[in-house]
Amino acid sequence: MTIRITVMAVYLALVLLLGFVARRRLGSGATEYFLAGRTLGGLVLVATMAATNFSAFTVFGSSGAGYRDGLSFFPIMAFGTGFMALTFWLVGRKAWRLGQEHGFVTPSELAQHLYGSRWVAVLMALVLIIFTVPYLALQPLAAGNVVHQLFGLPQWIGASVATGVIVAYTFRGGLRAVAWTDVFQGLLMVTVMLLALVLVVSHHGGWSTAFASALEHQPELFSRPGPRGIYTPAIWFSYLALWFYCDPMFPQLFQRFYAARDERTLNRTMFLYPVICTIAFAPPVLIGVLGHLSVPALSPRDADGILALLMMDIGGDLVGTLVLTAGLAALMSTMDSQLLTLSSIFGRDLWPVAGGGRVPSVSISRVFIMVLAALGLLVALTTDATIIDLGVTAFTGLAALFPSILFGLYVRERRASAALTSIIVGEAFVIASHVGLLPLYGFLSAIPVMVSSTVAYLAVHLLSGAGWFRPIKRRHLIFLLGFAGIFLLSMDFWRWGETPTLWLGLPSWCWYFIGLSAAQMLLTWLLLRCEETHG
Repeated sequence: MTIRITVMAVYLALVLLLGFVARRRLGSGATEYFLAGRTLGGLVLVATMAATNFSAFTVFGSSGAGYRDGLSFFPIMAFGTGFMALTFWLVGRKAWRLGQEHGFVTPSELAQHLYGSRWVAVLMALVLIIFTVPYLALQPLAAGNVVHQLFGLPQWIGASVATGVIVAYTFRGGLRAVAWTDVFQGLLMVTVMLLALVLVVSHHGGWSTAFASALEHQPELFSRPGPRGIYTPAIWFSYLALWFYCDPMFPQLFQRFYAARDERTLNRTMFLYPVICTIAFAPPVLIGVLGHLSVPALSPRDADGILALLMMDIGGDLVGTLVLTAGLAALMSTMDSQLLTLSSIFGRDLWPVAGGGRVPSVSISRVFIMVLAALGLLVALTTDATIIDLGVTAFTGLAALFPSILFGLYVRERRASAALTSIIVGEAFVIASHVGLLPLYGFLSAIPVMVSSTVAYLAVHLLSGAGWFRPIKRRHLIFLLGFAGIFLLSMDFWRWGETPTLWLGLPSWCWYFIGLSAAQMLLTWLLLRCEETHG
């Protein structure tokens, strides 16, 4: 027990120290507090972008999904999330340029500029907050599970302690503190999760032997649609399309577009993102699959705890605590960003509506951090949903915002009515799905939500007599068709149900998706080189 307490205490102390040291470099004003003065570059931007995206959903949710549904979950997350990097180019670079020019801090401020409508900004702000809170809540939920596994304490204690530490350094240091703690926590998460995978594989006789044993024990883990038949072609398409729509609308990710030091730094992050996603998602999913060899027959709800069960059994006190601390690092590096971004949305987009147009000081915005942290903690302590369920709920609601931002950046004449209709229709479909009134035909509810919000936007835009899209340069069209081709290749439905043959421990279709991620990186590199050449 002493080792567990020491490891956890050292980790929390280092996080607080980093946050408070970063506070010493904090200047004054909202741009400094929420965007670190728009100076994030190099390793810091890449690390904070990735760490913010990879949360409890990545470590505990993915290992649980690997246990429940096998390797099917790996391409869905590694390739699917990595493909989102295309939106760095479609949306991120334009958001960065407009943010530099007009001083934007929140996504809603960009929307207000595009459409000249306060109501579009308010509606977008409300949706961003409402659907980020469930995602926010899964972080203390997972923290409570970690502390319970380590110390046997009630889950509310772990959830409360993690929330308190996050509030402490976020409250004082803003994005600069968040970004530097993200670098530490992101590196810790990836390094220790790779160590955890090595331990589990070694425990079961080495890489090839371990996965061969898992294949013999439960072959459905290595094929699609998986042991529970979840990942049908329709669900597969749903998830891959969902990440493209929803991930750039995570407000904490979107805000980092503004915080980049320059466009080249943002481009570098776009290029590296697919390989980062592959490295981040592979260990937890693979550990979940191998978990069947040590802990069979867990319930779907209990599967989210497979990583903790394995590590405390195989790794012993020191390594087991390190691994669970890495999971804690993943969730804390997301929750701090969510709190910071949502507080900026409350202060800059919603408060002025109620307060007669006055934007509150940074000090007042800090109060929102505590309020939001308490709300997320409350949801975490009262929900009975799994980590994956909470995540997908949040993702679907956010996806309905994407058409308004994407089209707003590229159409000739913008209509606020198109954006308002798109968001309202999309969220109405979210509600209809939640109460069971929306026929899904085998797809995730995100598909009718994304289709309806897209069609609604285009229909109102065209009926208003507004102009069509700005001309697309030929070279851009060629690259977009290339990315579309990679996405179509990810729909390899002809391989569903095939008997898996392992190559280097994994079925060939897993290597196929690693190859698609590599192809995306190559195409991204060519795109960026072409842009540099043509200016």
